[in-house]
Amino acid sequence: MGLLVDSHCHLDLSEIPTATLLETAHTAGVGYFLNVSVDLASFPRVLAAAHQYPTVYASVGVHPNSQPPQDTEVAQLLALADDPKVLAIGETGLDYFRSPSARSRDLLPERSRREGDLNWQHARFRSHIRAARECGKPLIIHCREARDDTLRILREEQAQQVGGIMHCFVEDWDTAVAAMELGFYISFSGIVTFKTATTLQAVARRLPAERLLVETDAPYLAPMPHRGKPNQPAYVRHVLDFIAHLRDEAPSTLAAITTENFFRLFAHAQPPQETPCPS
Repeated sequence: MGLLVDSHCHLDLSEIPTATLLETAHTAGVGYFLNVSVDLASFPRVLAAAHQYPTVYASVGVHPNSQPPQDTEVAQLLALADDPKVLAIGETGLDYFRSPSARSRDLLPERSRREGDLNWQHARFRSHIRAARECGKPLIIHCREARDDTLRILREEQAQQVGGIMHCFVEDWDTAVAAMELGFYISFSGIVTFKTATTLQAVARRLPAERLLVETDAPYLAPMPHRGKPNQPAYVRHVLDFIAHLRDEAPSTLAAITTENFFRLFAHAQPPQETPCPS
């Protein structure tokens, strides 16, 4: 059973102590964790966990729906990213589902929602991409009901220079292809295990193995058979096993591939030389 990477989790948002989460995950064969920032106020906790636990890494960024919709300066992101345990910029991106302005105009096509009070979300997204390009660290992209604008801004800001992860991917095959052309990996969360996620499952079957990652987004989006309960990094094993079954591959083989993919993307991250342990 190969050691897995949970490529996207929020350890600081769980009610379970981090040490307990990591111990449980290690027992399930999950050895490495990317603890993802959602706002700058909580970033010190995210970074502290990365320094306390050798197998935990961090990102720095502001979720597209984080309120208030204040500007995020490139220089500010660069200063915070200047730490060897910070692997990525994000999560960042666009979310028209949760945005109050998008909800009030949800009958309009995506292209009609580009202007006006959503500009702050676009500006924040662009600042993250510019920071990533300047520091040479990959991006973690959140995209919900904003596919066209997300891809457009990634292209306009030349995000292919750094690439990254399309986190919690829920789009179709054409979107996956467009993202991969920009140098992005596709990360599947527990959503892929849901019975209704047939389009997503088709993408998981078809995706080149060298672009595939798995995640929990814990404490959210627990996979089957834990759907509806608080998620935790140990449950990424269920995501991996489900995708392996879809692809008719051995879980141990796919685990090794996804771990290799993670450390290829984050080339300056050095996994521990020995079998990792929680502390």
